[in-house]
Amino acid sequence: MNKQNRDLANAIRFLSIDAVEKANSGHPGLPMGMADVVTILFKYYLKFNPENPSWINRDRFVLSAGHGSMLLYSLLHLVGYKSISIDSIKNFRQLNSICAGHPEYEENTGIETTTGPLGQGIANAVGFALAEEILKSKFGKNTINHKTYVLAGDGCLMEGISHEALSLAGHLKLNNLIMLFDNNSISIDGPTNLSVSDNFKKRFNSYGWDYIEIDGHNEKQIYKALKKVQKAKRPTTISCKTTIGFGSPNKSGTASAHGSPLGKDEIALVRKKLKWNYKPFEIPKNILSEWKEIGKKGSSKEKSWLKKNKSKTNLLKKIFSKNFNKIFENEKKNIIKTLEPIATRKSSEKILDFLVKKMDNLIGGSADLSGSNNTKTKNHKIIKAGNFKGNYIHYGVREHAMSGIMNGLALHSGLIPYGGTFLIFSDYCKPSIRLSALMKQKVIYIMSHDSIGLGEDGPTHQPIEQLSGLRSIPNLNVFRPADTTETLECWQIALESSNTPSVIALTRQKLNQVRKEFVKENLCLKGAYELSRNNEKIILTILASGSEVNIALDVSHKLATQNIYSKVISVPCFNFFEKQTDEYKKKILNETKYKVSIEAASTEFWKKLVGENGLTFGIDAFGKSAPHKDIYKHFGLTSDNIIKKIKEKVII
Repeated sequence: MNKQNRDLANAIRFLSIDAVEKANSGHPGLPMGMADVVTILFKYYLKFNPENPSWINRDRFVLSAGHGSMLLYSLLHLVGYKSISIDSIKNFRQLNSICAGHPEYEENTGIETTTGPLGQGIANAVGFALAEEILKSKFGKNTINHKTYVLAGDGCLMEGISHEALSLAGHLKLNNLIMLFDNNSISIDGPTNLSVSDNFKKRFNSYGWDYIEIDGHNEKQIYKALKKVQKAKRPTTISCKTTIGFGSPNKSGTASAHGSPLGKDEIALVRKKLKWNYKPFEIPKNILSEWKEIGKKGSSKEKSWLKKNKSKTNLLKKIFSKNFNKIFENEKKNIIKTLEPIATRKSSEKILDFLVKKMDNLIGGSADLSGSNNTKTKNHKIIKAGNFKGNYIHYGVREHAMSGIMNGLALHSGLIPYGGTFLIFSDYCKPSIRLSALMKQKVIYIMSHDSIGLGEDGPTHQPIEQLSGLRSIPNLNVFRPADTTETLECWQIALESSNTPSVIALTRQKLNQVRKEFVKENLCLKGAYELSRNNEKIILTILASGSEVNIALDVSHKLATQNIYSKVISVPCFNFFEKQTDEYKKKILNETKYKVSIEAASTEFWKKLVGENGLTFGIDAFGKSAPHKDIYKHFGLTSDNIIKKIKEKVII
C-alpha cells in the first residue's frame, strides 16, 4: 500500500493492539489482518455520515466476525463517530464501555448489529440487503440506493446459519450485498485445515454468488475488487487472503494471534516492523485528520440526498408510524360476533388478513410452513428476485437464517418482520431470538403447533420444554393465547412493544372461544386475568394458558356441580403478569389456599404460581404419536382426571 493508506491502516492496527493489551483480553489478529481492506472500503467506497449514524440511505457495515470488534471501534473512532471516544477505546471490554468484547448494538452509534455468535452477522446482513430492496421498490432507486458490506471469517462460514442465509441471498439475487471474507485460514484451534477443506469458490458459485479472490494486503487489488462490486448483478464475496496478526514477527499467521493479547515485547517488535513510532493510543495529528476528512465526506452526501428527497423522507416516516388502538378495537368487536371453534393459528391468519391491508411495513414469512403456520393471507404478495414490491418471504426450510434475517430487517429502518415455524423448531431459532431480545428489536415469531395437541406427528414435533426455555429469555414476550380475542390482543401488544420481540404460540387444533363479551381493555396486557368465576366464595384457583384454558373452564364447571367453587385465570403471558403490582398479583393468586395449573408442557414455570399447596398438570416427559385427544388422555390432561386429582390431593 502507499504510505498514506498504510498509515491509515496502521492507525486501526495499533488502536486495536493497544486496546487489547490494556484490557489483557481480546482478539488482535483480525483487526491487524483486515485493516488494509477496511481502510480502502471506508476511504473510497462506503457511504456513511458520522454526524447522523442513522441516515436511512447509508451503506451498512456489519462485522459478522464479532470477535474482531476492535476493528469496528477503531474505525468508528477514527472517522468521527461521537459514540466512540478514545477513552471508550481505552476502556475496551470494561464494564459499561460501548467498546464491548463483541459489537453490541446501540441505536445511533454506528454499530449496526450485535454480533459474536458466528454466522449471525451474515444472516443480519442478508436482512439489511433485503430491507434495502423492499424500500427501494416503495420509494425508487433515486431515494434508496445503498449497499450492505459484511465482514466474515472462516468461523462464520463454518456455522450452518451461513449456508442457509447465503443460499437465500443468492436465490433472491441481492446484488447490493457484498461479503468481505477474511480468508486467513486460521481458527482458535489452529489452521482451518484441521477441520475444513471446502472449495469456497465452488460453494459460493453454487449459491448464485460471484466470487473474487484478492490479496487482502494489496491496495490495487482491494480497490479494483470493491470498484467491480459497485455494479454487481449478484451478491458477491471478495475473498481477501490475509495474514492474521499482520505485522507481528512471531505471531502473524498463527492461532496465537487470534484470541490473546500480543504481549508488550511482541508489540514493541510490531511497532518497529511497521515503523509506528508512537505511544499506546497515540494517533499522529496528520493521520487522525485524514481519517476525520474521510468521515466528513458523508455529511455532504446526506445533505445532497435530503435536498433531492425532501418529499420522500416524510413518506418514509409515515409508513413507520401507526396508531393501532382504533384498528384493533373495531376488529375485537367483529370477533365477538362469531364464536365458532377455531384454531388460534387460524385466528392469527384472520388478524393478519386485516393488518396487512393497513400496514406497509409489516413483512411476513415462514420457514416453508406457510399453510401450517397460517402466516400468509390472500392480501400478501411474494417477494422474489427482481421484484421486491411484496410483503411476504418464502424462507424455505431455513429457520436459523429466517430468524437472523428478520433481525436485519428490523434493524435496518423500522420494518416489522414476522416469521413462522413450529414451536418445536424454536430451538433452531433460539440464538437469533436471544439476539432480538438483547438488541430490543420488534421481531415477531409465530410459533404454531404449540403442544401435544398437534397429535400424530409425535414426540419429535411436540414441544414440551420449549415454552419454559423461551420464557427464561430476558426481554422476550412469550404469548400463548386461548382464543381469537386473546390472539388479537397478543398481536396488538407485539406490534406496540417497541423494544421487545414477541413469540406468539398458536394451536393446530380448534378451540372454543373463551371470551364471549366485548371488553375494550386489552386484558392480555395483565399477563393473567380472571376469566370466569362460579361463586363469590371460592376455594380453588385454576390457572391455564392456550388450549388448556378450555379444559380449565370445563373443570371449573364440573366442580361447581359438586359444590366446589373456583375461578379460572387465563395466563397468556408470564412476562406481563410479573410486571403487575403486588396488589394485583395477590388478588389473582392469594384469594384461595389451593391453586391448580394446567398447560400441556413442562411444569417448571407454573410451580412458582401455584405454590407448595398447589398442583401442576402438565408434561415433564416427551410426547406420543397418536390423535391429540388420545394423547391428552394418556398424560392425564382431561377434566375428569384433573377433577379426580384435585379432590384427592387439594380439597380433601
